[in-house]
Amino acid sequence: MFKDNYKKYNQQRKDYKFFIYEGFSIKNDKDKISVIYDFNLADKFRFHPVLEILKGKYFKNDLSPQIIKNFVFHIGMIELISYWKAACPKKIIIKPYKLRDTQIAWWKHLYFNGLGEFFYLNNIHESVHEIFDIKCESDEEVKAFNVDLDNEQVLVPIGGGKDSIVTLELLKDHFRCIPLVVNPRPASLNTIETASFKDDEFIKINRTIHPQLLELNKKGFLNGHTPFSALLAFVSIFVAALSGSRHIALSNESSANEPTHQKSGVNHQYSKSYEFEKYFREYVLKYISPDINYFSFLRPLNEYKIAEIFSRYSQYFKKFKSCNVGSKTDSWCGHCPKCLFTYIILSPFLRKEQLVQIFGKELYQDEELLHFFKELTGLSEIKPFECVGTIDEVNVALNSTIRNYKGQLPFLLAFYKSSPNYHKYQTIDENEFLKSMNEEHFLDSVFLDTIHTQFNA
Repeated sequence: MFKDNYKKYNQQRKDYKFFIYEGFSIKNDKDKISVIYDFNLADKFRFHPVLEILKGKYFKNDLSPQIIKNFVFHIGMIELISYWKAACPKKIIIKPYKLRDTQIAWWKHLYFNGLGEFFYLNNIHESVHEIFDIKCESDEEVKAFNVDLDNEQVLVPIGGGKDSIVTLELLKDHFRCIPLVVNPRPASLNTIETASFKDDEFIKINRTIHPQLLELNKKGFLNGHTPFSALLAFVSIFVAALSGSRHIALSNESSANEPTHQKSGVNHQYSKSYEFEKYFREYVLKYISPDINYFSFLRPLNEYKIAEIFSRYSQYFKKFKSCNVGSKTDSWCGHCPKCLFTYIILSPFLRKEQLVQIFGKELYQDEELLHFFKELTGLSEIKPFECVGTIDEVNVALNSTIRNYKGQLPFLLAFYKSSPNYHKYQTIDENEFLKSMNEEHFLDSVFLDTIHTQFNA
C-alpha cells in the first residue's frame, strides 16, 4: 500500500538514530493517579503522553511507591511504541529500569508482532533481530510482588461492542464485576448503563496522545496500527492491583488467532491472540505479580456463537457500536469492513428489519462493499485489517442467512451464492459449528462452567 515507505524508513533511521525512554512522573492524589511520560526522539522531539486513572470507591489497595513504579514503567514500555514507530530508530535506550535479556527478547517479540500490520503496509522488511536494539542505563531491575486481591471480583474492560457486552452479561450475576473503560465514548457508557451499573460503579481511564506525534504524522513521518490491546493489558493489571480484583476478563475470541495475511502471518489482532495472552501471563507472573489472573473469557467461543448469544440481549441493539470510522459520532458508518462483518455475523440470528434498524440500511444491497465482502469471505488473498472474524465464521454465517432468507436475494448474497465458497461451506453443520469450542484458553473451572451453560441455553 505504501510501497515507497521502505526508503523513508531507511532514511529516517539514519536521521533519527535513537529513541530514549527518559522516565515518568507520578502524581497520586485523592481523586486520581496521573502519569506523565517523557520520551525523546534523537534529541529532536520530546513526547509527554498522559495517563489518568480516576479513583472511585473500588480503589482499596494502598500500593507502595515501588509497586506503583513497576506498573507505570511497564505501561510506558508499551506506550512508547506509538512514538518510536514515527521514525523507527535502530536503538532504544531505557533509563528507568534495567531489563534482563529475557525481558528484552520478550519486548522485541511483542513490538515485532504487534507492529506486524505497520511493517507490512509500510513495506518494511526486517527480522525481529534487526528491527532495533534495546540498551538499559539503569542497574535497578523490576521485581515481582504479591498483592491482596479478591477472588470474587472481576474487571471487565468495555469497548462498546457485542463481545464485551456478552462477557459482562454472562458474568455479572455470578461475580462482582467492575466495568473498566479507557477513554469512554457513548457506546461504552451506554453499555454500562444498560447493564444496570451506576456512574460510580465503573473505573475510568483517560489516555492522551501527545499532540507532537500527530503533527509528525501530518508531516509524513511513518504511521500505522499499534497493538492497543497490549496497552490495555498493562493498564488493566495496574487497575486490578489498585481495586483488589484478582481477575481481568477480556473479550477476545478464538477468531483473533487467525492471521490477517495468511502468507506472511501478519495479524491485525495479534495483541488479542492466544499467543499474546500466553506470553503476557508468563511475563506478569515473573516480573510483576503472580496474583493477577488476566485471561480472555470468550476465548473458547467462535464469533458465530458469540453473535448467537448477543442476539438474546435486544436491549443493547441500539446501544452497541464496533465501527472505528463512526466511533467519534457513535454511529455505524455502513461503508467499512467492520460494519459489514458485524452485519454478516448477526444476520443468521436477527431479522432483516432489526439489522436495518441497527445499521441504518441493508448492507447486503450495497454494491460498493463487494471488495470488503470478498476479503471477508476469503475470495481475496488478504482479510481486512480490522478486528473481524475468521473466514470460516463468515462463510458459515452467509450460508445460514441464505438458507433462511425470504424473498429475492440482495446483491451481496446473490453474488456469494454464485461463488465457490457457497457450495464449499454448505457441508458444514451450523449447529455443530455453534457447539464447537476452542480448547486453547486460560479459563479457571468456574469461568469455564459459565461458558458451558451457554451450550444448553
